[in-house]
Amino acid sequence: MESLDILIPIAMIIVVIAITILLWAINNGQFDDLESPSETILFDDTKDKQD
Repeated sequence: MESLDILIPIAMIIVVIAITILLWAINNGQFDDLESPSETILFDDTKDKQD
C-alpha cells in the first residue's frame, strides 16, 4: 500500500503532462492537415522535363 502513495501521484503527473502536450499540439496546428503529407509521396517533385 505504501507504493501506491508514490505511484498514484506519479501517474497523475504523467497524465497531466500528456494532456498538456496534446493540447499544445492541437493549438499549434499539428493536426490541421493530416492528408497532404501522405499524398506528397505520390507526386513527383519535378515537373515533366522534355529534354
